[in-house]
Amino acid sequence: MKYVLIAAAILYAGDWAVFEVRLATGSGMGTVPVENYLKTALKGNKMEFDYLGTSDAGCSHSMFPQYTASAWNTPCWWLDRHRTRWQ
Repeated sequence: MKYVLIAAAILYAGDWAVFEVRLATGSGMGTVPVENYLKTALKGNKMEFDYLGTSDAGCSHSMFPQYTASAWNTPCWWLDRHRTRWQ
């Protein structure tokens, strides 16, 4: 178990280093179009779903979420597979 945690820490540190280099060269961040929906509770335990439109969501070109500009950025590969956002 100890070696798995050490390997995970090394992998995250390497991903962070590559991300920082990409960020310095201007290719560390990207955008992915996502569909936004509003979920509203109604009487009788029913739900209403409203389509709010499409917007561009910022993401990082990395394997793991990265922290930049006081916010965590989702990896682009994950956001590309999960293009629906619920509010």
